[in-house]
Amino acid sequence: MNIAKTILMLSDLPILLTLLYTVACFNELKKELRVFSYFIIFSSFIQLLSLAFWLYRMNNMPLLHIYVPVGFILQAWFYRTILGDFINKRIIWCMTILFSIFSIINSLALQNIYTFNSNALTIESILIIILTLFSFMVFLNDIVKQNAYNDIISLNWINSGLFIYHTSNLLIFYFGATIVSKFSVDTNLYTWILHAFFSFIMYGCFFISLWKRSRN
Repeated sequence: MNIAKTILMLSDLPILLTLLYTVACFNELKKELRVFSYFIIFSSFIQLLSLAFWLYRMNNMPLLHIYVPVGFILQAWFYRTILGDFINKRIIWCMTILFSIFSIINSLALQNIYTFNSNALTIESILIIILTLFSFMVFLNDIVKQNAYNDIISLNWINSGLFIYHTSNLLIFYFGATIVSKFSVDTNLYTWILHAFFSFIMYGCFFISLWKRSRN
């Protein structure tokens, strides 16, 4: 048990490092990365605050109910920025508004804020996966690669991190409410270790993206 807790705590180190590096280079970022940096800062803050709640044996689920709609809005803003020339921007904004409304209704009427909001997390992951797949297609366009090769390398790391995280955790999110309420503490712990592993990969991709950013 102590080893599992230590692993969970250490898994937040990449989050902290990415947060610090994001803040340090914020003024040097181009528009797309600057927009995404808001998501990094917000998600890192929620993740670290959630860890503090967990260490003090406080219910951190309300933080998740805040993180899901706000986090999706920030990610959608990022994808609107990089995909605006390829799809109608209204599509992403409509997707964002509808999801935010659903997430709020889910937290108020379907899944209490002190429980795992698996409904909203599952739908969010599906929507993000769709956006990442479309972005991969755009990045493969020869014209796009020719005009913004250095930027694509950086943006592709972000897109890959989000794709890996959401595809890998989709089943955890879908069954999350059941896992939290029906399974033992040990099972919950090892499930979140698996989640932490994919979070580690995602934030590692974010850090590499910022490191490889175009400096022209």
